[in-house]
Amino acid sequence: MAGQSGWWTKRWVRMPLGMIATGAASLLAFHAGQDIAQIAFGNGTAEAAPAIVAVPKPVPAVAPKPVDGPFVVKSILPINEPIRFGKFYWDESRAPASGALVVTVDLAARVISVFRDGHEIGAAAILKGYGEKPTPTGVFPITEKDADHVSNIYDAPMPWMMRLTNDGISIHGSKVEKGYATNGCIGVPDAFAEKLFRIASLGDKVIVTDGRTMQVGDPILTGEHAS
Repeated sequence: MAGQSGWWTKRWVRMPLGMIATGAASLLAFHAGQDIAQIAFGNGTAEAAPAIVAVPKPVPAVAPKPVDGPFVVKSILPINEPIRFGKFYWDESRAPASGALVVTVDLAARVISVFRDGHEIGAAAILKGYGEKPTPTGVFPITEKDADHVSNIYDAPMPWMMRLTNDGISIHGSKVEKGYATNGCIGVPDAFAEKLFRIASLGDKVIVTDGRTMQVGDPILTGEHAS
C-alpha cells in the first residue's frame, strides 16, 4: 500500500532464539526497518492497487407514451402545397361529429387551422395586420359572434365576425388576395369564415402565434388554457 496507508503496514519477522546468529538477525532487522521507512516516508516502490471503476450500464431508451386528449394534434389535413391566397381546405371526415374546438393562427405562415377533438378539419390562407396595427399574438377566447357585422370604426362589412379582443380584433370574412392587409384582424375567405362561424361557440380558444409549427402528437393547448 502507498501513501498514509503505509503507516498501518506491518511486517512480522520470526526468529527462533538460539538458531540464528546475532549478525544475521541484525542484518534482517536492518532491511525490515529500511523497507518500513521507505513505505512510510514515500520513497518506496510499493504500487497502489488499481482502482475498480464501475461502468454504468446503458439505460434502454423508453419511447414516450402517446399523448391523448382533445387538445393534442391527432391528424392533419393532407395538404401538400402552400395554401394560396383565397384558397382553403375543409374536411371533417376524420374528426368526430362533436368535440372540443380549437383554432390556431400562424402569422409567419399566414395560415389558420381549425381542430375538432385534435383533428384538423379546416385550413386557409389569411390576411393579417402590419406596421402600427399588427395582429396580436396570444390565446384568445371568442367573446362575440355576428354573422352580419359592420365595423363601427371603419364602416366596413365584416361578415361572420368572431370577436377576440375588446379593442376590435376578430376573425371575419375578407377578400383574401395578395397585397391586401387588415388593421389587425384575421381575414379569411368568406366561405371559410361561414363554416367556422357555424361550428364555433363563445369561449372557444383561438391561438395566435408567429411561427409555431405542430405535428401529430404535439399539444395544441397547454397549462391553464387546456381546460
